[in-house]
Amino acid sequence: MSTAALAANRLAPHRSPEPAVAPVTTPVPVTAPRRRPRIDGATDSLPVRACSGEALGRHATPTRQRPEVEPSALRLTRRGRMLLTAVSVLIFGSAIVVLGLRVTGVLEPGPHFTHTVPVQVAPGQTLWSIAQNTNPAEDPATIVEKIADLNKLSSPADITPGETLQIPIAG
Repeated sequence: MSTAALAANRLAPHRSPEPAVAPVTTPVPVTAPRRRPRIDGATDSLPVRACSGEALGRHATPTRQRPEVEPSALRLTRRGRMLLTAVSVLIFGSAIVVLGLRVTGVLEPGPHFTHTVPVQVAPGQTLWSIAQNTNPAEDPATIVEKIADLNKLSSPADITPGETLQIPIAG
């Protein structure tokens, strides 16, 4: 025997006996098990969950019929819709910017004039013919407008024969 067992045996007569306490138990009501109803002639058990009326021989009448919807070929996720929106905004935004710059004349600034030349107006000459003679490679309408601005003319018809005008030359 071990030393601990010997010591326990020597102390056993000197210990006070502990009172035995009975465990407290609550009475459990006894109920009879639930019985399932039996159907005469049925050998298999009744379904407990997800029992449909058709399994029992009943047919449900639909209260509302939904139209058959054909599934679409393309289904977009939230990320796909956001990407499609962003791309379309960029395309339409850039188109508006390009059209706006074109209307204001920034994209097509016109000819660049390097210097001016004095020209004396001959009888029967117009600003249009002067513009065509001095700048044949450029648009005459732009040149006529620039001549009128340089010479402070209110209209192209304000010229007289013998008058000297400053004509811009595109370089």
